[in-house]
Amino acid sequence: MRQDHGLPRIESAGLDGWMVRLFDRIDEGNLAWLGALARRCDEAFGEALVDLVPSYTTLLVVFDPLRLAPATARQRLQSLLATLEPDEEVGKGEVHELPTWYDSSVGPDLERVARHAGMSVEDVIECHAGRDYRVFALGFAPGFAFMGLLDERLEVPRLDTPRQRVPVNSVAIAGRQTAAYPAVTPGGWNLLGRTCARLFDRDRDGFSLLRVGDRVRFVAVDRATFERQGGDATAMEGRP
Repeated sequence: MRQDHGLPRIESAGLDGWMVRLFDRIDEGNLAWLGALARRCDEAFGEALVDLVPSYTTLLVVFDPLRLAPATARQRLQSLLATLEPDEEVGKGEVHELPTWYDSSVGPDLERVARHAGMSVEDVIECHAGRDYRVFALGFAPGFAFMGLLDERLEVPRLDTPRQRVPVNSVAIAGRQTAAYPAVTPGGWNLLGRTCARLFDRDRDGFSLLRVGDRVRFVAVDRATFERQGGDATAMEGRP
């Protein structure tokens, strides 16, 4: 990869991680490079790889220091960057429509996000469901897709204290990203609603419904439609 304004750059992220900074601004063109690097890291680090945490300009590579020394991990990344080429296939994905019920009973942060944005709840729903999102990367949990870019009016930080249990299929936002939780996990994103789509399935080829490069549309539906399509309308415990 060609050097440009000091990039790419490898930065320390503790004893078990390196942050690879490829770009200094968000752009859909970054996807082909980040996707290529993630794929090559998966191959090069093998069983020593613990996690890959992407953003729109960087890739955090977390490894097991008992299996791979930090200096060796850095050298391996330098070698990958020296020969990195964009993976143009990353951007040729499918279009998915995810039926989503937006409601405070399953999206307890919906009203707070509306207040933060100075919008009505209806406007927040229309804004979130009103554009396509590109899947930039998969990570955090199997089938968890990092998608963007969110309308800047809905940009909100992550929660100060993450929830210990986020229900499966919760639709959420953080920063200028959006996602849907494929499983019950802890999480610090702002919850707006819930989709009835099956995001992770062990019987599906590749397991994950969404893949890097795909485009996603959240389609607002009412509760009856949501439940008819298999959605779980159970209200979250401890919601506002």
